[in-house]
Amino acid sequence: MSIQAYQNAAKKTEGPRQTEYRAFAVATRGLIDASSLPDSEVGRRAEALAMNRRLWSLLASDCAADGNSLAPGLRAQIISLAMFVDRHSSAVMRR
Repeated sequence: MSIQAYQNAAKKTEGPRQTEYRAFAVATRGLIDASSLPDSEVGRRAEALAMNRRLWSLLASDCAADGNSLAPGLRAQIISLAMFVDRHSSAVMRR
């Protein structure tokens, strides 16, 4: 069985919590791997940062949507973290 077939099967059987966990795990692993890359690997570092940014952007969008059942304070904190990730990612890429 190919890895893609396994991933497709896993996506069909996992719940929202497992999907969220997997998304954070993939983004975090990408950042960890990128942190040990040589300075010349700008493209791979940018890909890891972009993946992390997309994750946090999705979370912020979900928190800003009508009907989100999280507490308003928690929603605001997640949106604030997403904004921090965006600013920090830009700063990292400028260096």
